[in-house]
Amino acid sequence: MATPHIAAEPGQVAPLVLMPGDPKRAARIAAEHLEGAELVSDVRGIGCWTGSWQGTPMSVMASGMGIPSVSIYATELFRFYGVERIVRVGTCGGMSDKVAVGDTIVATAAHTNASLSTLFVPGISLSWTASYPLLRGAMDAAAGLTDATVHTGPVYCSDHFYFANPDIISGLAKYGTLGVEMESAGLYACAAAEGGEALTVLTVSDHLFDSSRDMSSEERETLYATSVRIAAAALLA
Repeated sequence: MATPHIAAEPGQVAPLVLMPGDPKRAARIAAEHLEGAELVSDVRGIGCWTGSWQGTPMSVMASGMGIPSVSIYATELFRFYGVERIVRVGTCGGMSDKVAVGDTIVATAAHTNASLSTLFVPGISLSWTASYPLLRGAMDAAAGLTDATVHTGPVYCSDHFYFANPDIISGLAKYGTLGVEMESAGLYACAAAEGGEALTVLTVSDHLFDSSRDMSSEERETLYATSVRIAAAALLA
């Protein structure tokens, strides 16, 4: 049953998956939030752990960075391992003046400059959106939080980390885009193609217009508790 990128045996990956980009963050989430977590795959250093959350089987698996990487893992999980729901738990750069470093963003949709949107249907640029049941579950969970600031709206999924065109950024911000990251469009596209459900919940780790409060690399790896709580609640909803 093993795929080229996942070594788990049938049944070792739960139908519900939390998916951070960073392998170290995946290991921390498994250790700190899952009960009885066991490593079931570690191909190319991308770990997958399976345990339970509040008594329900759940896995945590890293995706790596970028649309190509997340597309590989999400497709294999949906297609070959019977995964039903994946929620990305990641970080992003704030783009809107409505968000601040440390806030949480639930991504309703993912704009992208990647060719992904035009690959599936000739002549059409597809819109990549979150699955509504997961989105509703996330927002229900967020409504019950009194110790966090949570925003809902679209994000920009860039295909190039260091490409920063001010016109693109200001244009996207004008139309309500909250942050920028590199994986959500790929995850949403895979869910649509494979008949699964997907959502992204992000911690704002830096801001494009205010670098004075940017998180350190250690903080990016560890300050994700609100995102994990919302993501897990969405998976269980």
